[in-house]
Amino acid sequence: MHLSSRAPSSPTANRPAAGGFTILEVMLAAIVMVLGIVSSLTTLQFGARAVDTARNTTLAAQIMQSEMEILRLQNWSQISAMPASATLDAATTISSGSSSSLDTMLNTIASRFTCTRSVADISGRSDIKSITLTVVWNGIDGRRHSLTYQTRYAKNGLSDYFYVSH
Repeated sequence: MHLSSRAPSSPTANRPAAGGFTILEVMLAAIVMVLGIVSSLTTLQFGARAVDTARNTTLAAQIMQSEMEILRLQNWSQISAMPASATLDAATTISSGSSSSLDTMLNTIASRFTCTRSVADISGRSDIKSITLTVVWNGIDGRRHSLTYQTRYAKNGLSDYFYVSH
C-alpha cells in the first residue's frame, strides 16, 4: 500500500463554482417575456375590437328591424309617397318618446349610427318597390362598418327581407 503524502483536498475543490445566470440567459428570458406581454396586449386589442363590432352590428340590426316593422305598418299609398332617398333618425326609431333616462341613453347610443332608406321601383314595375335600409357607424378603431337590409314591398303588402353586412 502506498500512502500519499498529499493533504486531502477540500470538499469544494471538485464542485463547479456556484454562480448565477449569464447575461445571455437573462437577455433571452427578457425577450421571451416581452414577446409574451406584447402578444397578450395585441390579443386583448383584437378581442376588444371584435366585441365592439359585434355589439354595434347587433344595435344596427335592431335599428333596422324597428324601421322594417314601421314599414310593415304602412299602406301602399304611404310607401309610394316615400322619397327615393332619405336619412332616418335612428333615435326616433328605437326610443319610446318619453324623457326617461333610458331614452336619453338610447338617443346617445343611436347618435353614433347613420341610417338611410332608399325606395325604387323594380324593373320598371309600378306595383313593387325595393326598399333598402343601410346603417353606417365607426368602430372604436375608427374603421367604417355598415349593415344593409333590403325588402320588396308589393302593392298588396310586404313579404320578407334579408340583410347583408359589409
